[in-house]
Amino acid sequence: KFYQSAAKLFSLADQEKVELYTSSLSFANTYYILNREMNESKVREILRKLKILVKVVSIDEKIIDLSLNSDFRDFEDAIQYYAAIESDIDIIITRNLKDFKKSELPVMTGSQFINMITKS
Repeated sequence: KFYQSAAKLFSLADQEKVELYTSSLSFANTYYILNREMNESKVREILRKLKILVKVVSIDEKIIDLSLNSDFRDFEDAIQYYAAIESDIDIIITRNLKDFKKSELPVMTGSQFINMITKS
């Protein structure tokens, strides 16, 4: 299940064995989703803990322009992709491989990434 690989990735980040990055958009989306299920203070506590484990990359006008003019069917995926490109990220980790078929960056699931780094 995806949450098991996500938990493993966060554990590896906590051990400083990997560096994880996410876009500022992901923080906003996570806040929105969690806030529907729990109270504000708990959501902020979770996001503060997440912020310790991940570095946040910015979304700027260039990324929005690239996303608007891209062939991505999903606008949010385009934003995530161009945020990664503009921030010199090495690999995109996602559950949604099919929407990143034209990616210039390697794209893999969390499980695939964990398997790759544990074999090397």
